[in-house]
Amino acid sequence: MRKSIGSLPIQFRVLYRQFLLRVVDLEALSVQADIPRFLGQFASILIFVSLIGAFGLLSAERATATPEGYLNFTWQGEESLIAGMMLVIGLVTVISWDSTFPDRRDVMVLSPLPIRPRTVLLAKISASASLLGLAILTLNCATGIAWPLLIGAHHDSIWGFFQAFAAYWSTMIAASAFIFCSVLTVQGLCAWLLPRRIFLASSAVLQLVAFGIFLGGYFLVPSITPSTMLAAAENHAMLAWSPQFWFFALFNQLNGSLPHQLSWLALRAWIGLSSAALGTAASLSLCYFRTMNKTVEEPDLVPGSRGFHWAPSFGNSLRTSIVMFSLRSLVRSRQHRLAFVFYLAIVFSIALSWLRVESSIPAPAPLSGDFLSSTLVMMSLAVFGLRSVFSLPISLHANWMLRTTQIAPSEKYVAATRWALVLLAVFPVWLISALLSLSYRPLHSVFVHLVLLGLLGWVFVEVSLINFYKVPFTCSYLPGKVHVQVVFWCFLLLMFVFSLVAAEIELPSLGSATRSLFMILGVVVSASGFLIWNQRRAKSAVLYFEELAPDAITSLGLVWIPETTTGIGGRRSIRER
Repeated sequence: MRKSIGSLPIQFRVLYRQFLLRVVDLEALSVQADIPRFLGQFASILIFVSLIGAFGLLSAERATATPEGYLNFTWQGEESLIAGMMLVIGLVTVISWDSTFPDRRDVMVLSPLPIRPRTVLLAKISASASLLGLAILTLNCATGIAWPLLIGAHHDSIWGFFQAFAAYWSTMIAASAFIFCSVLTVQGLCAWLLPRRIFLASSAVLQLVAFGIFLGGYFLVPSITPSTMLAAAENHAMLAWSPQFWFFALFNQLNGSLPHQLSWLALRAWIGLSSAALGTAASLSLCYFRTMNKTVEEPDLVPGSRGFHWAPSFGNSLRTSIVMFSLRSLVRSRQHRLAFVFYLAIVFSIALSWLRVESSIPAPAPLSGDFLSSTLVMMSLAVFGLRSVFSLPISLHANWMLRTTQIAPSEKYVAATRWALVLLAVFPVWLISALLSLSYRPLHSVFVHLVLLGLLGWVFVEVSLINFYKVPFTCSYLPGKVHVQVVFWCFLLLMFVFSLVAAEIELPSLGSATRSLFMILGVVVSASGFLIWNQRRAKSAVLYFEELAPDAITSLGLVWIPETTTGIGGRRSIRER
């Protein structure tokens, strides 16, 4: 393996290493950042998800007691695993949206060097494929063994295990390659057909569209049992346009368990994978050389068009500036937009799940504890997710402007950041929750819950502002300062426990006006207490713009002690203790 890697051209190896480490924007990180450790922390999150899925599969043996139960369990499990894999790969592809094409810095540095464009192209694609392979491996490291073991144990054959193992990993790789190549085909065609300025402006829209398609395909496409999949003709249209069912059929074809009625689905998987691969090769080969020229020749930013420009006012000029700066940073910056998408993916997943539930039940429905806890989880994820994104800078080179123009006290900047969190996180989630709650009754209970949800969003904002003395998007990020995987899972655990307990307390209290009033007053008092605490601390705080690791002085444990010896002349010697 090492010999084969060493036989590659040195230019390719250097570019591949640099492009792989630049999955995270280097300008957003601190000077002491450890990028491999940062990527390893997120890989550990996917490994833990795989371990949870494998434990759930092995503990569901009761569902396989009867032949019919085994068939239902295996088909639904296979479809769920493939759909989840395609969702994760789709989100990873969206996150690495611009990593396949060189930016202006790459072109300006590499153009004077004797490096062929195809070497840059191959290095970029190899780096993106490595990230894709890391996601496939970490997300299936446990389920990729547990599922073949479950199938092999049912067949009482070691050959059944190896066949299921090969079919599982081949299908996951094929499904991931289909998603990855499909996105690259669309992106390559847009880069080839559109001027660079329009392509850069439309990239944000295309990213959001792809994000919505992946989430909608996972949460809105219903699961189908074997009997309905084989018998119901009205399901054929949905099966024909759902790639997750194509690769479900491909898995069973490779495993030797595909009914002949579904062979056309497996054929669609082969056609789709081949078309995506050919489309990627054609679009990249056609647009790549032209894209590198356009990167230098055409500017990324152009003067704004003359005309009427209006921006909303949020009180004073400082508050309006920080809120609009935060909004435009999220809209224009790929790194920050995609970091926030990571949290929004969970928020919209919960919302789409409830939309699917509401579409399948008669309205109006009674308000349930599950719905109350889901809205609380959505609110907490949006607020704390946006707060974590605020720590990433939009441009470290421009921080000197903010430092020299700080004419207001620090508490004014903290207050402006509070407004940004409320308007960009609390209000959108509250609006989504209000729309989802239209089909629930009684209306007065829904109204009280929405009031409590907004007040709890205020509490989450105040908690997230504790010791946050930064201007949003202006302070560098230091990976490794905290253990991301530990904080992520602890946060999810605490939020889910809090949401469940809060829902159990809130649901029986919504029917009583007195108890509802006491709950509202209690939340208001809590939010006010955090507000007063943050305001007092902010008065003596100093804004900072660079995350640095604390200086550590390491002692070697060496002590030098002078000691008198009996040597000639009474000379002193030094020995080490």
